Amino acid sequence: VFGGSFDPVHNGHVMIAQSALAGLELDRLIVMPAAQSPFKPGQKLAPAEARMEWLRLAFAGEPKVEISSWELDRGGVSYSIETLRALAAAHPNAEMFYLIGADHVATLTEWREAEALAEAATFVVVPRPGAPEEAFPKPFRGRYLQGKPMAISASEIRDRLRAGRSVANFVPSPVAQLLNSMQIYSEN
Repeated sequence: VFGGSFDPVHNGHVMIAQSALAGLELDRLIVMPAAQSPFKPGQKLAPAEARMEWLRLAFAGEPKVEISSWELDRGGVSYSIETLRALAAAHPNAEMFYLIGADHVATLTEWREAEALAEAATFVVVPRPGAPEEAFPKPFRGRYLQGKPMAISASEIRDRLRAGRSVANFVPSPVAQLLNSMQIYSEN
């Protein structure tokens, strides 16, 4: 499971997905945009429909990637434990991996129903440029995704779009075209 706001999806997200598919030898990677992060309660996100379309465009060439609207359809705050329980019910024999950013490792014990969450999945950490690897807090288990981390952020992309600057090197080409035509961030 690869969750996030994807506001907007960018080339770093695509590279993370490709690294996870190869490095973890996954049969499927479920990319799931959050309705609302519990860690960013006041965050105003681009419309759900836009984020779903960007994800479909970004991962169109990846047959093992499934874009899921489950958290968006559910609405409200997106808690990882609820998502993992729903996925485990839908795929009872699947081994679950959950991708997280390195900045979340130290806070895992603060997540909703942390002990149940630790049992529900193996956590796979996406390294950040220049950040050291941290040990997983008990009872969490996991590993770090291999590969070179990209220094790219969705907030930088939103800033570039607001300033009327190109994002061609930051997002997949079809996403860049749609972002430019939508002008979604000029109003935020």
